[in-house]
Amino acid sequence: MSTVNPLKPSERMKIQRQEPIEQAAAERMTNFLEVSYGFDEDRSITEAKRCLDCKRPLCMDGCPVGIDIPGFIARVVEKDYIAAVNKIREANYLPAICGRVCPQESQCEELCVLGKKLTPVAIGKLERFVADYEMKEKLFAAPLITDHREEKVAIVGSGPAGLTCAAELAKQGYQVTVFEALHAVGGVLRYGIPEFRLPKEILDVETDRIKALGVQIYTNFVIGRTATIDELFDEWGFKAIFLATGAGTPTFMGIPGESLSGVYSANEFLTRVNLMGAYRFPEVDTPIRIGKSVAVIGGGNTAMDAVRTAKRLGAEHAYLIYRRSRSEMPARQEEIHHAEEEGIELMLLTNPTRILGDENSWVRGIECQRMELGEPDDSGRRRPVAVKGSEFVIAIQTLIEAIGQKPNPIIQSTTPGLDTSKRGTVVTDDRQATSRQGIFAGGDLSRGGATVILAMRDGKQAAAAIHSYLQNGKAGA
Repeated sequence: MSTVNPLKPSERMKIQRQEPIEQAAAERMTNFLEVSYGFDEDRSITEAKRCLDCKRPLCMDGCPVGIDIPGFIARVVEKDYIAAVNKIREANYLPAICGRVCPQESQCEELCVLGKKLTPVAIGKLERFVADYEMKEKLFAAPLITDHREEKVAIVGSGPAGLTCAAELAKQGYQVTVFEALHAVGGVLRYGIPEFRLPKEILDVETDRIKALGVQIYTNFVIGRTATIDELFDEWGFKAIFLATGAGTPTFMGIPGESLSGVYSANEFLTRVNLMGAYRFPEVDTPIRIGKSVAVIGGGNTAMDAVRTAKRLGAEHAYLIYRRSRSEMPARQEEIHHAEEEGIELMLLTNPTRILGDENSWVRGIECQRMELGEPDDSGRRRPVAVKGSEFVIAIQTLIEAIGQKPNPIIQSTTPGLDTSKRGTVVTDDRQATSRQGIFAGGDLSRGGATVILAMRDGKQAAAAIHSYLQNGKAGA
């Protein structure tokens, strides 16, 4: 599609990248309302006009789900926002979610040609704008499904991989049923990501979009307990199954003191707050207890979510303890920036060695050791090396460990013939097919840890493989 952008490329390059509208830091650190309001219409149009409409759009190479980025941006320039969001939805059925949590800066925006000399086009903010516009104006219309197939497909897990796979298969006319173990839909999108980054209202609307395709969703349904995988095949009549149960089992450092009261995994802490609404206690039944000083171990997005949540729950000191430097932190730069604005205290090149308790077995402090960076390790990042004699203690009352998670083994242990790795992940080929015929897997269950958009990529690829399997008897293209 050729753009109607009236500006010459040289003129487009003179436009400064637009900044989103945000809550002031002093205000937002006391509430759970969304931090960023995104772009208004004027900023969106101005930002869209920065796009160079490249003949070879490298930005699309950085999108795991293959959105036609120049195509949707051109429609923003034309002020046809519904056409823009529909163009996105051809490849990504969760635009309002991805516009908020997808790490565009390390994917599509990183490859933006404009960004080679200047700042890249704010692709993610434009995606969010058109999705929010559609919601605000109530202009969503479910796509017309022309094919109606008899085959039934089960999706186990309603996180980003599961929802994406469900949408893709439903659009092709399959009878799709999603099984969710929790009482609410969304998986990690609901229990893992705080309200101030992804409002549950947005998640609910996006879920309704998928239900509008005819997808059935069962909650409080634990596959491996309520029904096994083999029962889904034999008794329920499903012809293919996609496993997308995520990685909800926390891992710990294994340092002394982890059994003390006041030590949480990030999974438990965020689930209490996000899924069970503990930040609204006593209006809800789930409490959450933190002290005046809270420390979070880790440097990823989960750690950042946990420490920023602790600050909003009233912590006077909220420390983020990370053993490498800031440049090695895997968290999004935007989240790190927001955290610093909110008063989060980054304890970089610092490694915990033991947790200290009081006479009542409650956390009273954490002993740490200074680190310095040595040679690169297998990840390509410089390996942290302990500095001898540099131990010190931080006084805290709550410790949250956010150093990674692994899959819950319930499906693996109840599904004969399903190959797993030493890490407990389900082994798949490059088409998301497992060792069991008719069973596919993706997201954190097969990766062990991934971004929302990579999980969606797996769901989309699995849907294509399932379609091929059901029509041709094999998962190939």
